[in-house]
Amino acid sequence: MPAAPRPLNEEERLAILARYRILDTTGEAAYDDVVALAAAIVNVPVALVSLVDRDRQWFKARVGLDVEETPRAMSFCAWAVYEDANLVVADATEDERFADNPLVQGELGVRFYAGVPLRTPEKAVLGTLCVIDRERREITPEQLAHLERLASLIMHVIESRRAADELAEALERTRVLGEMIPVCAYCRRIRDDEQFWHTLEKYLETHAGTQVSHGICPACASQHFADL
Repeated sequence: MPAAPRPLNEEERLAILARYRILDTTGEAAYDDVVALAAAIVNVPVALVSLVDRDRQWFKARVGLDVEETPRAMSFCAWAVYEDANLVVADATEDERFADNPLVQGELGVRFYAGVPLRTPEKAVLGTLCVIDRERREITPEQLAHLERLASLIMHVIESRRAADELAEALERTRVLGEMIPVCAYCRRIRDDEQFWHTLEKYLETHAGTQVSHGICPACASQHFADL
């Protein structure tokens, strides 16, 4: 059973996937509605929002399947990620990439598969919206086009969730920095909420995500380095 090759941008792709912080999150109605609609459009029993992690494919939403993830080595979706294109398999038993796959030969008995990439604005493919049947079948161009639209909708939801999370974090950083900050009158270190003392640089990095550079202001340069 050949596993899908890794994309050339695999490490970048995995880093982008991690930034969305979607892996292993709880189910959400928006995703559940999409997979139910995808299954109905193609008239198949199984539909998934599949995200391809380093060694597994994890399902953010699923209908007609009980498991939450499978090994990446078995993944049909990993081939769509590698090829960065729609993947349609009419009968997996007739495709040398999948004929010996445990998902084909085992209890699930996959025959038909169609997957559409979930592509970020950076053109990284996180996974697929896919539909599966236990019988050989074809998919029409119209059905595939509908899946593409649903995949685009999923990415809009994922992007919106990330934007909302980043806004919430920014507001929290603003709240923290807007409060009275206890500063040591002698060493000028700052005390955090857990009663630990930090340098100004470390405090800003931790609470505001700000990197601090160092220089010498004109007043200090004149006072301490007048000869330079």
